[in-house]
Amino acid sequence: MRKEAIIIGGGASGALMAVHLLRAGDRSLHVTVIEKGPRIGRGIAYGTANTAHLLNVPAGSMSAIDSEPHHFCDWRADRPSGLAGADQIRTAFVPRALYGEYLASLLASYAARGNAPGRLSIVHGECVSIDESHLGVTVTLASGARHFAELAAIATGHDLPPPRGGCYVDSWTAPADAGVERHHRVLVIGTGQTMVDYILALESAGHQGEVVAISRRGLLPLPHRPAAPLPLRNAEIPLGANASALLKWLRTRVADHEAQGGDWRSIVDGIRIFNQDIWRRLPTSARQSFLRHAGAWWNVHRHRLAPEIENRVAAALRSGRLTVMAAKVSAVEARAEGARIRYRRRGGSATETMDADKIVDCRGVVSVPYRPINPAVRDLLARGRARLDPLQIGLDVARDGAVIDRSGRTSQRLFAIGPLARAALWEIISVPEIRNQCAEVASRVSGLYLRSAG
Repeated sequence: MRKEAIIIGGGASGALMAVHLLRAGDRSLHVTVIEKGPRIGRGIAYGTANTAHLLNVPAGSMSAIDSEPHHFCDWRADRPSGLAGADQIRTAFVPRALYGEYLASLLASYAARGNAPGRLSIVHGECVSIDESHLGVTVTLASGARHFAELAAIATGHDLPPPRGGCYVDSWTAPADAGVERHHRVLVIGTGQTMVDYILALESAGHQGEVVAISRRGLLPLPHRPAAPLPLRNAEIPLGANASALLKWLRTRVADHEAQGGDWRSIVDGIRIFNQDIWRRLPTSARQSFLRHAGAWWNVHRHRLAPEIENRVAAALRSGRLTVMAAKVSAVEARAEGARIRYRRRGGSATETMDADKIVDCRGVVSVPYRPINPAVRDLLARGRARLDPLQIGLDVARDGAVIDRSGRTSQRLFAIGPLARAALWEIISVPEIRNQCAEVASRVSGLYLRSAG
């Protein structure tokens, strides 16, 4: 008897979830991916057409399949690349668009071929509501169409902010398409990875004007260097300690390692496999303290730049085309053309002003309390079928991503995959962590009720 699973969102998280469900061993399982956009497997990060937008980790870490760590590199090796040998491919920082192509190709292998029915269906439409019962999950689209399944996974990724109009432009729209002219002075709010992407997009568009990037601390992502993760034992990690004790341990461990000629990156990458467990054991107050005081520092060490991207950012800084400032914007006054921005530098008391032709908000997903734009997620929250976590940065979910409703009941059929689950897992925005979550969910649900449904 055929069983059904629905995945809402066809970006990277949805693609990874589909692949793991389809590989879980139950060949009677059919998966439907619902995606409102025209392309599958891309999402925001991998939907870019700009070849300067590279993965921020080497290709060797980007397999889509939990049990086959070299799957992406093997796929890449079968294509003309200009790279000589498997080792060079594993250490390369390849274009993100290529990774989107890889994910799309994995899904295509499960779709219908000729007259043969496939185990994967792609439905292009927008999900507006999700209803769960003891029998399964019913998903309703904006068109009125309904789809029923034994389980549903919400994998809507990062919501794009609504258009603000005026001099504000979308960070994910090509500058030329957004009306950014070559001579325009551009203010970028945020100095993380999204800002770097936008600087590269401006360069590709031939932009010659000044770019000023502002964030509270003015921190830029640090670069990758060849440094293997240091193997750490569970007993070495102060699990259950408060944020202050954890930070002290980390600094001491880094200092000891560097004193022996090592690189701090080895420590940061070595504790990666423990990060979710560390986060889960922190009380809410400690998580709040981390986000407020240490989150930005952690992000620039944890989410690093490809060396060639670091070189381009450094060149922009040296030339004066890019200025990075530790400051906070206090007001934006619209003008006939552009805007006047009032800001205060970090540590200062005086309010300063600057004029800009365009403003781009690149602050990231947890800079403000989570306000879902996706209509299905909004509907779940409005009806109490889901709730926000205490930090207001995502949905409240169980360890495996099972959605928790307003009364505290954990769903048996509805899961949040990827960034939606960041409140519970924190480290769940990168492919290796999302891949692991998808493997865990696929294993659990295939053993629980997908098999028994027949």
